[in-house]
Amino acid sequence: HPPDQRVCSCDRAARKMAGPVIVPRNFVLLDELEKGEKGIGDGSVSYGLADGNDMTLTNWNGMIVGPGGCGLEGRILSLVISCGNEYPDKPPSVRFVSRVNLSFVDQRTGAVDPRGVGIIAQWNRQYNLEQLLQALRREMCSSSNRRQPQPPDGTSFT
Repeated sequence: HPPDQRVCSCDRAARKMAGPVIVPRNFVLLDELEKGEKGIGDGSVSYGLADGNDMTLTNWNGMIVGPGGCGLEGRILSLVISCGNEYPDKPPSVRFVSRVNLSFVDQRTGAVDPRGVGIIAQWNRQYNLEQLLQALRREMCSSSNRRQPQPPDGTSFT
């Protein structure tokens, strides 16, 4: 074999022994921060650090523009997202600041019930904050939420 093929087969063997590369939490969150600052997708969701000095990258603000065809159409909805020490292996906790009447949101606190949103219930480290916000936005138009009466625009959970 030419020398370069031997190196290549050794490299393949080394990769098999090492297993998948697990990217550390802070690197994952720094990548998400960069994507969030650049602006993502069609502008229907956005996110960023709640405090630019938060070196732990734990507390985030999220925004969802209410989708068409439901009672939240065109509203700008604010959320807070907390990425704990086990993120991205465990999902973040999410709470609506803007008052909404949705089947997966606790009506006293605004907390999102992880069992009520598929992406959170089936979370894996391949998911990210953008996908989470997009999933919440899609769920707003589900059959169980589309026709729900909504509180006045601009009201908040306390």
